[in-house]
Order: sequence, then C-alpha cells, then structure tokens
Amino acid sequence: MLYVLLAHLAMALGAPALVSFLGRRAFLVMALAPASAAAYALAWTERVMHGQQPVQVVEWVPGLGLELAFRMDTLSWLMLLLVGGVGALVLVYCSAYFSRTAHGLGRFGGVLTAFAGAMVGLVVADDVLLLFVFWELTTVFSYLLIGHYADRKASRRAAMQAIVITTAGGLAMFVGLVVLGVQAGTYRLSEIVADPPTGGAVTAAVVCILVGAVSKSALIPLHFWLPAAMAAPTPVSAYLHAAAMVKAGVYLVARFAPAYADTTVWRTIVIALGAGTLLVGGYRALRQYDLKLVLAFGTVSQLGLIILLVGLGTRGAALAGLAMIGAHAMFKASLFLVVGVVDAAAGTRDLRRLTGVGRALPWTALAGGLATASMIGLLPFAGYVAKEAALEALLHTDGPRWVALVVLWSVVVGSMLTVAYGLRFWWGAFWSKSHLHAPARANEHVDLRPGRGPLAESDEPPIDPARLRRQPVQLVAPALVLAVLGLAAGLVPHLGDRLLAPYADTYPAGEPGHLVLWAGVTPALGLTALVLGVGAVLFWQRSRVERFQASLWRILEADVVYRRVMRRLDDLAADVTALTQRGSLPFYLGAILVVLVVGPGGVMFARTAWPRDVTAWDRPAQLVTVGLICVASVLAARSRRRLKAVLLVGVAGYGNAALFLLHGAPDLALTQVLVETITLVIIVLVLRRLPPYFSDRPLAASRWVRLGVGVGVGVVMMGLALVAPLARIATPVSVDFPAEAYEYGGGKNIVNVTLVDIRAWDTMLEISVLLAAATGVASLVFLRTRSGEIMRARDARSATREGAGVWSDGTDPHAALRRHGVTDDAQPRMVVWLNAGRTLAPRRRSVIFEVVTRVIFHAMIVFALFLLFSGHNAPGGGFAAGLVVGIALIVRYLAGGRYELGEAAPIHPGILLGTGMFLSAGVGLVSLLLTGKALYSQTFDLHVPVLGDVHLVTSLFFDLGVFLLVVGLVLDILRTLGAEIDRHAERAETGRDPGEDTGPFEAMEPDAVGGGRR
Repeated sequence: MLYVLLAHLAMALGAPALVSFLGRRAFLVMALAPASAAAYALAWTERVMHGQQPVQVVEWVPGLGLELAFRMDTLSWLMLLLVGGVGALVLVYCSAYFSRTAHGLGRFGGVLTAFAGAMVGLVVADDVLLLFVFWELTTVFSYLLIGHYADRKASRRAAMQAIVITTAGGLAMFVGLVVLGVQAGTYRLSEIVADPPTGGAVTAAVVCILVGAVSKSALIPLHFWLPAAMAAPTPVSAYLHAAAMVKAGVYLVARFAPAYADTTVWRTIVIALGAGTLLVGGYRALRQYDLKLVLAFGTVSQLGLIILLVGLGTRGAALAGLAMIGAHAMFKASLFLVVGVVDAAAGTRDLRRLTGVGRALPWTALAGGLATASMIGLLPFAGYVAKEAALEALLHTDGPRWVALVVLWSVVVGSMLTVAYGLRFWWGAFWSKSHLHAPARANEHVDLRPGRGPLAESDEPPIDPARLRRQPVQLVAPALVLAVLGLAAGLVPHLGDRLLAPYADTYPAGEPGHLVLWAGVTPALGLTALVLGVGAVLFWQRSRVERFQASLWRILEADVVYRRVMRRLDDLAADVTALTQRGSLPFYLGAILVVLVVGPGGVMFARTAWPRDVTAWDRPAQLVTVGLICVASVLAARSRRRLKAVLLVGVAGYGNAALFLLHGAPDLALTQVLVETITLVIIVLVLRRLPPYFSDRPLAASRWVRLGVGVGVGVVMMGLALVAPLARIATPVSVDFPAEAYEYGGGKNIVNVTLVDIRAWDTMLEISVLLAAATGVASLVFLRTRSGEIMRARDARSATREGAGVWSDGTDPHAALRRHGVTDDAQPRMVVWLNAGRTLAPRRRSVIFEVVTRVIFHAMIVFALFLLFSGHNAPGGGFAAGLVVGIALIVRYLAGGRYELGEAAPIHPGILLGTGMFLSAGVGLVSLLLTGKALYSQTFDLHVPVLGDVHLVTSLFFDLGVFLLVVGLVLDILRTLGAEIDRHAERAETGRDPGEDTGPFEAMEPDAVGGGRR
C-alpha cells in the first residue's frame, strides 16, 4: 500500500514535466497511478473476501507512538477499487477533454493525481491521526481543483466556499478523533471499532466525527457547496463529486457505524440529516436546467440515501449501502462525463436548448441511457439491485415502528424524485424536442415566489443538431465503460453479495441482507413499481410540477444564509481589527502582558502549592549579579534616551550571561554574550534612523498603569519559576541526555549534541525561522532588487576622486594631503590596515580602532573555527562559531564602513543562508536514505597522517550548516540595517544613490594606497 501511495506522489510531482513533454497525452501516463491502486485491490480480492486483511506499519516517531499504519478490509477494498478505477478513467478522459493549447494542465494533472493518492491513503489508513492528515489533503487538493479556472469569479467563490465548509468540518472531526483515541487508549482505527469506548466524552466525539462527515458529503444544511462546485472542470465533478471526495464522508460513517450506530445521538443525526438530504436534493434537482446542476443536486440526494443506509446500523441496510456506493460511483461518474461530452459538442448544458443530441451522438446517448437506468433503479442494473436490497432491509428494520416507517417512506419518496429528475436529465440531454418552455434564466436565478405569473421561455434559441461536433473516443469511452460496468455488476449480484457481505456482518444488529436480481413478487418489488410509476408521472407532468414549485413559498436557502453569515463575519472581523490593531506597540505589549498576569498568574495564585524551602542564592556573586540586573532594568525603564536604554538593557543581558556561568553553563553563557553583543550593535544601527528620545511629551499619568503591569509580570514570572518545577509529574526526558549524547551522539558536550542530534528537528525549525527572518528584514529595508546589492569593495581611488564615502559628508578625505602638496601620484606606496577605510571621511575614522580591527579579525575567525570543530566535546558549536564570525564582520564594518564589509565578506548573504539550510537539511536526507531515520548521526574513528586519530561525527556537517546560516544572517542584517541604511541616509543628504555609478560585480582595481588587490 505504501508503494501505491509513493507511485501517486511520484506521478504528481512529475506531472508538469510530463505535460511539457507529451502535452495532454501525459494524462494517459498519469492514469497509471490510480490504475495501480485498482490493480492492487483486485489482486487482493480473494484474500480480502476470506478475511485476510493486508496490514503495513511504518514507524514514524516511536517515542510518541506515531506510525504510518495501513489496513485493507472489505470497505477499504471497495473504496480503493472505486477511487483507483474511476480515477484512471477520468484521467484518460482528461487527455481529450482539454484543448491542446490549454494552460495549467501540468498543475491540474499533478493536483488531480495527488488528490487520488490522498483518497487512497484515506481509505486504507488504520490510524485516526493519519486518516485526518489524508482527509485534510483531499480538502486542499479539492480547493485547487474546484478553483482551476482562477480567472472566473464563480470558480474562485466555489473553491473558497468548499474549503471553508469542509475545513471547518474537518477540524471538528479532528477533535472527535483525538478524544476518541484518548478514551480508547489507542489511535488504531481497527482497535477502536473492535472495542469502542463509551461515556459522555465519547458521545461528544461521535457528534464531532459526524459533523466532519456531514460537511464532506454535503448533507443538509451544508449541502449547498456541492452544486456550487460544479464551476470546476467536468473531470473534477466526475471524480471528486461522484466517486471520491464526497464519498469520504460516507466512508467515515460506514467505518464507525458498526461501533456507534446503536447510540441514540448517532441514529438521530443519521436519520434526520440523511432523510432530509435525500428529499431536499431530489426536490431541488427538479428545478434545474443546467445538466451538471441536475446531477449535482441528484448527487446530494443520493449521498443522503447512502449515509442513511450505511449509518442505520443493520446488516441488511449496510449491505445495500455498500452496493449503492459502488453503483452510484459508476453511474454518476458516467453521467458527469456524458455531460462533458454534450457540452463539448453542443457548447451548452442548458436542457432547454438541447434537441436531437441523441441522434447526433448515439454512443454518448447510449452511455447516458445506461447510467440513467441504473440511477433510477431499472432492472437489471446495479442501481436496481442496491435499491431492492435497501427497500427489503428497511421493511424489516427493528426498533420503533414510526421510525422505521419514516425512514422507509423517505427512501420511497426520494426514489420517486430520483426517477423524475433522472428521466428529466436524459430527456433534456438527448431527446428531440418540438418546443421548449422553461424559466427565463437557468438555475436558481428565476423568481419562484408565489403570484409571479407563468414561466417564460429561454432567451437563447435551441441548438442545431446538424452542427454538433463528434467527439474523440477518449472522451466517450470512459463514460460508456462505467455505464456498462453498472449493467455488468447488476447481472452478477451474487458476486457482489459474496464480496460485500463480510463487512456487513460486522454490524451488530439486524438480519443479514442479500443482493439478488430477482427475489420474486415481494413488498419491496411492489414499492419499486410504485417508485417507478410515480416518478414517471412526475416527469410526464413536469410542467405542472414546475408551476407547483413556483407557487410555493420560497424559504431562505442555505447558500444565501452562508453568504450573509460570511459577510457579517467579515464586518465583525473588521470591527475587531479596528479595535485591537491600533498601531500602538505599547498597547499590544500591554494586552499580552495583562493576559499573562490574569490567565496563568491567576491560576498559579489560586491553585498552586508553593514550595516550602527556597534557596535565595548559592554564592554571593549571584546576589551581586542579580542586584546589577535589577538596577540596570529599573534605569532602562526610566530612561528617556533610546541609546541609554539600549545600553542598560545590554547590561542586564550580560548579567544573565554571568548567572549562566555561575550556574555552571559555559555554553549558555558564551551564547548569551555573543547574542547580546550582536543585538546591541544591531539596535544601535537602527537607532540612527530614530529620534534620540522615546518621546518629547512629559510623562503621563499612565506611567502608574505601566508600572503596575511591569510589577505584576515580574511577580508572576518569579512565581512560575518557583512552582513550575513542582508541577512535573513524569521523569524529564533530559535525564537520559548525558548517556545518549555520548553513546549515540558521539560527543561529550551535552548542549551541542542536543542541538545537532537529540533535538535536531527543533534546530532545523529554528534555523528555518532565522532564514525567514533574514528574508523579511531585507524585504522591509531594501528599495531595489537584492541581486544588485552585493557589497563588493569599491575602488578606493574612485571613491576618493568623487569625494563621497559611506559615511562621508561630501568632503575629500585626502584634501589635507593635497593642501600640503602631496598628490595621489606622489603618495608613497604603503600597506593600509583597512583597504576600504579611505572611503570614510577623516572625522569618521579611528586609527586605533582600525589597527585593533586588523589585528584581531583573523584571530576571531580562527577562534570561531576552533569553536566549530571543538564544540562537540567542549563549549562551542556552529551557532556560537557563527556568532563570533558575525561579530568579526561587525567590527570590520564599524571600522571601515560598508565598503569594508564587502572587503571582509565578498559574497551574497543569500548564498550563505541557502547553503547552510541546504547542508543541514541534506544531512537529514542522506541519513534518511542510508539508515531510514532522518537526522541520525553516524560516528567514524579514523587515523589520519599528521593529524593522528580523528573522531568524526556526521552531525558536524549539520553544525556546519548552522554556522553558515548564522554567518549569512548576521551579514544580511549588516547589509540591511547597516549598509543599506547608510545608503538611504546618503541618498537623503545628496539626492542621489552613491552606488549608482558602480556595478555590484565590478572587479577590484589596484589600490592607489593599498598597493593592489586584496
């Protein structure tokens, strides 16, 4: 089963390339993926029928009990066969449906194949969490497929409506699945159904699960999204809305029905919504004039019928429900494909304009006739067999008599409506009509309120049958194959009975039903005759039925209610946003802190047991450090000057580093010092573009509110630090870290091994956030494309000649030399400390700083490399090493300006960021390919000449990726908050960009003072 899923994944990813190479014929290749699912199901038919269920389990996160568990029983077998078989035929249909010049076929084919794979995973998943993952994947993929025609407003609206409703239902279902798994003590679906838990929480969970099924299978009152989804291409309607997506809700009900169908809440919801949907959908189908909408509302109606049968809880009804699932998939997918053929040939789906299509397209009419006959339940089609079994089961339903009668006659009346709109569909699509009378505009836009007069004719003339275009075989054959299969399945009902009975027997109540073609003269046969007769009369008197519908009071429809609710929700969101998003950072921060004090703080003070023995400090140095932090914090809060506040906050940060060191955590202390240093520099760089004072206004009375909030937060955080350790009820996982770090991680530095091995996934996510943050900061600051902003060193002679520098005020930095008669040509050749330093104005330069920078820069780089390679066994690591290199770059920038930054690191930061991320992720991928476990370290002990014994751990390469990413992050921040802000300041002062005259990749020329290239 896992290989079938991988086949869908590979085909979905390769779909764009296939389409670019083969054109629309690529759909024939894509059809192999769902065909493999159908072939797999067929290969297991005999064994599944005899109770042999293939099971496959792949461990995912063993420590959390998460696994990829798959199982195929009778229900999964049937669904897999339908999803795969219909999916393959629909993809073959796509190869002729779309034009050769259609855009987006690669994306469409990939998404459709991916959707088929998600449905395969959903029906064979034996873990409820895994089932939910595939459930949501079908939601996302259906959104993309329904909205394929993104340039059409109807498609966009239908796609959004579908994803909102199904996602909301999916989230409710997720809550139910989690509660059910917790109550059962397992997330295995087969184990939960075999031994279902009970209780009030389980009842609520069952309701949540049914909400998910109702939303997915378009039951009332959420049925309206399915007809709106007909804005999708016809292949999407044939697959998603006949055989796949809408059947997901049916599958969910059928899966849990053996366990919970006997509960009151289950039966109430299933009977009420199933019967109601059956009748509402059939009634609405009689009002449609678009062939796809006739089928859409018919699908809504029949989904209600299927839910009613599989959820009723009796063996006979369940068997009939499974048979109806198969029959419905075949005839309804065939009818949707037929509509696509008619639409392509005639250019319209309006049944008021179609006439003589049957004579012009005989094979299409044959497919439509066979599928319609199965849908309305004519002998000897699969639809008839399933409908007969359903009536027979409902005639012998246990329980209250009035409930049985309500269910039975709901099915009978709904079946009458099915016959009426089924005949209406085939007559409207293929019959030769002498005159056409219908409402003025098709579908739901007609004024059907009482007293509005007679119905009008269509504004458009009927089509000319002689001008109908014959369609290729690939367009007609899939519909005909499905229609013929519906006939073939009806002719061998005993085979279906043998295949489906094992699952029906899992239901605990009711008599076992049977699928037969002829059971003699029975009450069920009499009801079938009544259904066909009344349905035919309704079709015969269709004009009177339309007038009767028009005379009825029109209630507010569900789709109108939905649109109004969403409009009010948008208004409410706008009002709430206007109230809360006030553009005031103090307000936002204050709101967050108040919630912290009231929420966790209130619970802590009300219900928490406080520790009896508290040690204030271990050594006097800790007390002194804390006192220094407190003083710096108070002074920072009272400071009006931004720079003063930043420096005081830095003092508090360095004090925290001292506390780490005093508590025996040198790694944390080193990292805190480095981070604090870089943060201080970055904030100071930003302060250049901000006013020197926080506010020129006098302190307001609100300072007492701010003081109260600050004190409250401080007290709450202190209290949490005291009580949080006492709240632990389980042994912390960190107690095993020392042994695991040495035995599995191959290192003695527990902190570093934890970052790159034990909790490498956390580090992977953190560096991803760093990458996103660097991109976001640069996007906010840069005014031009980033590709042209590489900070290469600029020719110092050119900068001197133009009299402009990075922080220059327009004066010539060598004017003093020329006043003394020393020209550029007469200047002695000398080695400068910083090659780009001459681009600074003299008053901006510091010789001592430049000399010190030149002396310590390379030493800092070497020290960073030492931290990188020794961090596995001693304090250090890739993060600390990257910060040291970042500080070295900061020093070069501060000493020589933005051109000197290009001298120090002549490389685009994006290359470092991307390489670091690629290297870290690549280590995990290579480990996954070699060992089957991502981010799994391997240790190698080597003897290298000269170096001696080398202890190499593969996590070093992960650490190297972290190192490069941190260096790239610091370099990117320096370019954005440092060099680019410099450029903005120069542009504001001079009115031009000082970098416009030089290209970003200009080669270095020999320096007039420095004596050559660096």
